Amino acid sequence: MKILYVFPHPDDESFGPAGAINQQVNDGNDVYLLTLTKGGATQVRHKLNLSIEEMGIIRHNEMLDVKKVLHFSGFTLLDYPDSRLKELDPRIIERDVQKEIERIQPNIVITYPVHGGSGFHDHLVTYAVVKRVFLEMKDNGAKYLKRLAFFTMPDNGAPSFMKDGWPRLKLSESELIDVITPLNKNNVIAMRESLLCYETYQEMVEKTGVIEKIGNKVHFEIAFEDHYPPLKKITDNLIL
Repeated sequence: MKILYVFPHPDDESFGPAGAINQQVNDGNDVYLLTLTKGGATQVRHKLNLSIEEMGIIRHNEMLDVKKVLHFSGFTLLDYPDSRLKELDPRIIERDVQKEIERIQPNIVITYPVHGGSGFHDHLVTYAVVKRVFLEMKDNGAKYLKRLAFFTMPDNGAPSFMKDGWPRLKLSESELIDVITPLNKNNVIAMRESLLCYETYQEMVEKTGVIEKIGNKVHFEIAFEDHYPPLKKITDNLIL
């Protein structure tokens, strides 16, 4: 099958779903990545004394190393303004997402869920854009589109990535989780290696504890489907 991940920033593909991506590729699926920005506005650039443009070039190069680790069949990096997607006409972004879907013709499209995993506005905009494009294309006859899914983390009542004193971000309730993908040792290693490709982001990797938070399971919601018990793979129970 063909699987397309759509995320707003470099490193979104590695901060969580990388282990599942590794498994999907090893299962023989063609996995693609569309990233909407170069991520140059990250606060890390201030420590490195870099402009947004210079930081974007570095993050692009780091993504090229991730491609080698995760063996994407292809990846496209757009240049929308990092941290400013909410200021754009969403129809412009929708057109580019639709072009990529038409080019690849994926069976499964995966992005962030409604809470964005972190509450970051770029994540929320990406969710809304991808969901709308997926549904509109299906309504207009794109029969190859079979499933829309969201990489997520289950809500266990514990603090997420929010700072002390801020309201706790609510993640996905257990009844919304449709896929729990168990990771083997090699999948976990691939996730660690993909995160290591972002040399400029290692402080954030440690600060968020993402490797420990993900552990040996990756979770997905599936739009308009309910699966209990949860499926083990995003491709399960799907007929082309």
